[in-house]
Amino acid sequence: MTRYRNAAAFLLLAVLWGASYPAVKAGLDGFPPLLFAALRFDLVGVLVLGYAVARNQRWRPSRADLSSVVAGGTLFIAVHNGLLFIGQGYVTSAVSAVVLSSIPVLSAGFARPVLPSERLRPVGLVGVLLGLVGVVVVANPDPTAVSSPDPFGVGILLLSASAFALGGVVTRSLRTTLPVAAYQGWLMLLGGGMLHVMSLARGEQQQVDVSLSVVVAFVYLVPFAGALGYLLYFDLLDRLGPIEINLVGYVAPVFAALVGWAALDESLTPSVAVGFAIIVAGFLLVKRDAIRAELRSYSDRD
Repeated sequence: MTRYRNAAAFLLLAVLWGASYPAVKAGLDGFPPLLFAALRFDLVGVLVLGYAVARNQRWRPSRADLSSVVAGGTLFIAVHNGLLFIGQGYVTSAVSAVVLSSIPVLSAGFARPVLPSERLRPVGLVGVLLGLVGVVVVANPDPTAVSSPDPFGVGILLLSASAFALGGVVTRSLRTTLPVAAYQGWLMLLGGGMLHVMSLARGEQQQVDVSLSVVVAFVYLVPFAGALGYLLYFDLLDRLGPIEINLVGYVAPVFAALVGWAALDESLTPSVAVGFAIIVAGFLLVKRDAIRAELRSYSDRD
C-alpha cells in the first residue's frame, strides 16, 4: 500500500512541476522575468516557512546555519531561478524541462573536484559528457532548421541548471541543522529578495500586465507547483531518498510537453526528444551504482 502511495505522490509531483514550465511561460506575458520569479518566491517562501512554524519545527536559523542559507538562497533561488525565468522567454516549455533534467548529471561533474569522496570513474565521466552532448542536441544550433530551439535560450537554461547543480555541491559541505521545510523557506525568502534587487538592476519595469492567463499562471505557481510541490518533495525525499526522488526530473518533461502543447500550442521537435534520451543515458551511467543498489533494495523488500 505504501509503495502505491509513494508512486501516486511521485506522479503528482511530476505533474505539478512539469506543468510549472508552461505556467512560467504563460506568466511571462504579463511579468518581467526576474520580478515574476521574485514575487513567486516571496509568497512560496512565506507559505513553506509558515508550514514549518505550524509543525512546531525549529524555524529560526542559528549563526552556524547562515552560510548554508546564504549559499543556497543565492545559487538555488536567485541565480538558478533568475536564469530559468529569463531563459524560458526564448524556448518552449518542453525544451526548458529537458535542459533542466541535466541537473543530476551536472551535479556529478561539479562534485568531482569539490568532493573527493564522490570522484567519478571513467564511465561516470562519459555519462557527464553524454549529458552535455544531449543539451547541445536539444539546442540544435542549425540556422537552417525549422522550429529549432533558440541556442541562446538553451545556453541560459544550461547556466541555470549549472547554478542549481553547483548549489547542491556547495551546500552539502555547509552543514545545517535546520529542518528541511524551514531551510527551504529561508532560501526562498532570501533568494526572492535577491531577485528583486536583480530585477531593479536589470532595469525591469516594476509593473504587471494583468490578464486571466497571467493570473491563473501565478496562482498555479505559488500554492500548487510552489508550496504544495515543495512540501510533497520534502515528504518523498524522506521516504524515497535522493536518488529515486531525483528521477522526477526525467518524468516532468513529459508533462511539460503535454501541457505546453495543450495550453500554449507548443510543438516538440525531434532534436528535443533525441537530446532528452541522451541526457537520460548520461544519468544512467553517472548513477549506475546507486540505481543498482536501489533495485537491489526493492528486490530484498519483495
